[in-house]
Amino acid sequence: MPRKTGGVTEDLNLNSIVSRQFDKAAATLDYPAALLAQIKACNNIVQFTFPVRLGREMMVVTGWRAEHSHHHKPLKGGIRYSEHVTADEVMALAALMTYKCAIVDLPYGGSKGGVAINPRVHEPEVLEAVTRRFTAELLSKNFIGPGINVPAPDMGTGEREMAWIYDTYDTFHRGGIDNMACVTGKPVSLGGIPGRAEATGRGVQFGIREAMQEKSDLKKVGLSPGLEGKRIAVQGLGNVGYHAARLLVEEDGCILTGIGEWDGTIINEKGLSPVAVQEHRLKTGSIRGFPGARTLASSRAVLEVPCDILIPAALENQITLENADRLRCKILAEAANGPTTPGAEAVLLKKGVLVIPDVYLNSGGVTVSYFEWSRNLLHMRYGMLEKRLDERWRTGFLDSIETLVDQRFAPRLRETLVKGADELSLVTSGLEDTMVQAYREIRDILRSRPKVKDLRTAAYVLAIEKIAKAYMSLGIFP
Repeated sequence: MPRKTGGVTEDLNLNSIVSRQFDKAAATLDYPAALLAQIKACNNIVQFTFPVRLGREMMVVTGWRAEHSHHHKPLKGGIRYSEHVTADEVMALAALMTYKCAIVDLPYGGSKGGVAINPRVHEPEVLEAVTRRFTAELLSKNFIGPGINVPAPDMGTGEREMAWIYDTYDTFHRGGIDNMACVTGKPVSLGGIPGRAEATGRGVQFGIREAMQEKSDLKKVGLSPGLEGKRIAVQGLGNVGYHAARLLVEEDGCILTGIGEWDGTIINEKGLSPVAVQEHRLKTGSIRGFPGARTLASSRAVLEVPCDILIPAALENQITLENADRLRCKILAEAANGPTTPGAEAVLLKKGVLVIPDVYLNSGGVTVSYFEWSRNLLHMRYGMLEKRLDERWRTGFLDSIETLVDQRFAPRLRETLVKGADELSLVTSGLEDTMVQAYREIRDILRSRPKVKDLRTAAYVLAIEKIAKAYMSLGIFP
């Protein structure tokens, strides 16, 4: 779907964009052409078309599941519900999943699913029928299973849909001891893991936080290290955008100056509370009219709000050649998949904007999904064995210090110091370590490879090298 902007035709097909980003990175590497072609190719895609009853009428629904790479198994990727989803989009998102998993060292190939339906306009019973039928279709093609292909939430889906998927799979595989591992993003009561709901947003927080430690990069954009007092603007107050904004404000001291949603933008230079805006939205059905904020009609107006860090967390192709020159951020942190076109990125890089790419920054969700999947296979919650023992050791250590100095810790401080790590703490710690280590690997490539000029290319190089090693270890390629 090309778009003409200022006399220039811009290709907005996400599959084409991901392919070009891959090619740009691959051109800096010395691998056989056949190996690069294998890494880049989408191995399988299947389309399902099935009827679902809508009141007295029948509705025909179309869905897809793409399997991009089998260099590791199972394959991993969410299921998106959107009336605009296409086969090309699903293949592109599956490819991004392959690269994300490689970047953060998860033993998965990439996959993605999509159903062409608008979840906002249908009753829960219709969505349940669609979800269960889609799961049955996946089963019929052997496109789902703990060791085969493991779905997760994506745009338009959540815990509820994942519970329906698990229940349908369990119905077809009665007695399967690892059935819970067939899907992630489930409710905690059905084998989910604490922290999964906010995982992608928290991954965005950790990724930005780590980027804000690189003094040489920050000097180029005129920012000081650290997040305290930094102005942020967020497009999209869905699961990713809401949690990213909330955590950056509450835990890192950022000032949220703008929020954009499908029905408009609200701005307050003194700061917005994500929690209060969300409450207003749930009460009124819109972010518009939030007390103390200026409301603009355009949902994309938030992209032009003056800020230190702009966080697009909505749809792809939001930043294009048409509006790239009008962005007034110093850092663009891509929380959504594919929010920036290659042409727009070239404009931003020329302006000196630091772009933290989606293929890295959006990987928090799949990282915590890996923790959930592993937990389901382990059949034991994280921290179960060592938490009490850890607390006894800490208690003994504090007792020794109090005896040595003849002084007592304040009760609340002592309670904090004694408390052992619970499952949520371990999940959060594991996610933070994963995001930090991945960013450092990407940054090292950018620093050490003269041919690599930006973080996105560095991230793709890192992914390609890790996948290539997997293929070469199998003896498939020399």
